[in-house]
Amino acid sequence: MLMLVRSIGSCPKTAAATRVLPLSIPHHHNHYRVLPPFSSIPLFNSTPSLIFPSPTPSSSSSSNSIQVKKHHHHHLLSQSSKLNTPMVSLLVATTSDPASINPANALLAMPGWQPGPHFQDDMKSFCNEGVRVLLHGKSIVVEDDLDKRWEEKTGEVVDEVIFFSKHTAVSNKPALTVHPIGVPHLREGDVPPQGGKPGWAALPSPRMGPWLRHLKKLAQARNLVPEFEITLEATHHGPFTDKPTMFLEIGSTEDYWNRQDAAQVMAQLVWEGLGLGGGTDVGNWSRSCRENDKKKVLLGIGGGHYAPRHMDVVLKGDVWVGHLLSGYSIPMEDPNQEKGEATAEIGGTWRHSILAAYEATRDAFPGGEILAHLDQKSFKSWQKNAITAFLTEQNIQIGKPANFH
Repeated sequence: MLMLVRSIGSCPKTAAATRVLPLSIPHHHNHYRVLPPFSSIPLFNSTPSLIFPSPTPSSSSSSNSIQVKKHHHHHLLSQSSKLNTPMVSLLVATTSDPASINPANALLAMPGWQPGPHFQDDMKSFCNEGVRVLLHGKSIVVEDDLDKRWEEKTGEVVDEVIFFSKHTAVSNKPALTVHPIGVPHLREGDVPPQGGKPGWAALPSPRMGPWLRHLKKLAQARNLVPEFEITLEATHHGPFTDKPTMFLEIGSTEDYWNRQDAAQVMAQLVWEGLGLGGGTDVGNWSRSCRENDKKKVLLGIGGGHYAPRHMDVVLKGDVWVGHLLSGYSIPMEDPNQEKGEATAEIGGTWRHSILAAYEATRDAFPGGEILAHLDQKSFKSWQKNAITAFLTEQNIQIGKPANFH
């Protein structure tokens, strides 16, 4: 099991911890989170970044038709740990979004923060133990490779990336959300509507399940529930990263994006979740593997954007969460099936999307038991049969709710 070394000495040394004052927020907001209809949204994969070619009508459903581009993320982690290279958590926020900068300011107002290393002239950084906060002024989904760029500039190895952001929804309901990122269902040459790279599914942060449950407790303690819904979201959008990643979002309108109590809860989630201030961090996969045998990881397939049936499983116990593929991320094209006619091939990028999400989840949870959890009621019979057959062909286990507890 890898032992990750947290850096506590890379910040400029000062006589006392610097207390950082809140930054000003511009009055313009980027509405990047308007969800498209059934078929176009992003996902990510890290260690093996899976980049898939456009399927052809004659493509086989076999895995041989899917090209897998491997990076060597865990190999690099192993090498860096052997050399005692500092490993840090990178938390990213943008000044252009109140739901992003407000939680960041609330976090930076807590004890122990110091100015961080110079990264770029248009960005500021702050550090506290093994955590680095990076602030920029662009849309949160357009700054690709911040993890890699940080490593090249500072010499520190990024262990995980966490983004603060706003959430938008047609319902306008208040919500605090957690989700993985990527666009695995997009074909090569497609332009992702909210960042990322086609065919990519990021390594999902192993912290998502434990943090969702902790977020609910914090929100309840601050009386934000039931006004705010505490929920997972399906995998979507960028930016491109090469490390375990998750988004923490406040929704769903400007009034809620500016809510200081919501910002405080999100800041407290990160403070406690990363073990700042002397606490034990929450959702540490490596430590959990050493201490107990609860290694079942949910890979959600099907359902709506807020994954209610997957959520039911996750909230009932110590379930780990990988990618969550909503219906729009597993497009299946087979009009003949609607008429009851048998066809040799079901078109669409659904196979690529499922395999990308599985590979990324598997690599984010080394030693874990990845179980695909299907939202059965969201599929037509021919869709469910095709997906089940593909999962079996790929040796991906299928789990029912009872199998996770």
